[in-house]
Amino acid sequence: MMTYSSTQDLISTLPREEGMHSAYSYQYQGFWYSPLRLQGLIDCQQHFQARTDDIFVVTSPKSGTTWLKSILFALINRETCSPQDPHHPLLKIPPHQLVPFLELLKPSDYDSVSNSSDSSITRIFGSHIPTVSLPESIMEKGKIVYLCRDIKNTFVSLFHFIKKANIRPSPISLDNAFDLFCRGASISGPVWDHILGYWKESLERPNKVMFMRYEEMTDEPHVQLRRLAHFIGKPFSQEEENSGLLDQIIKLCSFDSMSKLEVNNSGKLIGKIRNDSFFRSGVVGDWKNYLTEEMASKLDRITEEKFCGSGLSMT
Repeated sequence: MMTYSSTQDLISTLPREEGMHSAYSYQYQGFWYSPLRLQGLIDCQQHFQARTDDIFVVTSPKSGTTWLKSILFALINRETCSPQDPHHPLLKIPPHQLVPFLELLKPSDYDSVSNSSDSSITRIFGSHIPTVSLPESIMEKGKIVYLCRDIKNTFVSLFHFIKKANIRPSPISLDNAFDLFCRGASISGPVWDHILGYWKESLERPNKVMFMRYEEMTDEPHVQLRRLAHFIGKPFSQEEENSGLLDQIIKLCSFDSMSKLEVNNSGKLIGKIRNDSFFRSGVVGDWKNYLTEEMASKLDRITEEKFCGSGLSMT
């Protein structure tokens, strides 16, 4: 069993790169992490044991994570907590506290997570862990809902998050961040490898891994909400459909609703990161306001090359 000190020894031997959101990032099992996330990842690889019917919300960073966590929490707990309840937990507690990131928990906290009122669903966790680094028990016992987003918008959202979170020793320029992102040295990057890993798992294990796209969620929220409910084994009844429940969940979890809540505009989640750092209007196509034609073309070219032959298209 690896101890904390030996984990630190391991980290000291790993390839190191300037970090997008921290002073340095380290490459582990083909992906890049800040020291904090890497320590948490190694901890959960050693100690986390999934339970039957645990659900994991996994994303490439800045792909709509906060939104999907909110929707899944409201969906799973809808029988005991109406989306119209003025005391709904999402109105009082930030989504990332209701659905914590697995790799940011201490091993002693795993068993204390209790965020599902449905006895058939044990716990709900969030994660940015790629498939190659997942604790083995997750694929054996849990279900994974994976969300990705247009690569250009992912980068722009990530850059804004880094600036707003302001936890880097010194600010990073757009050009520098872009270079790191293209080389894969971003949070849990390379983003292309992250997405491909879950795409392939969704094809091989469709009962275990559901692959979702941010753009489809924005274009057809009712369709995607029904699809999500069916995947987790909690399909909507006709009575729920007729009562307008889907619209209620969509409204409760919308950016307009969530971003105005006091609880999401105050306090901090992880160290120095403010809760409001996680809320930015994710308009489809917003990359056009920040990237040059050359930058956009480069990301499109890398995406086409990486996804060639996979059957996956991000356009």
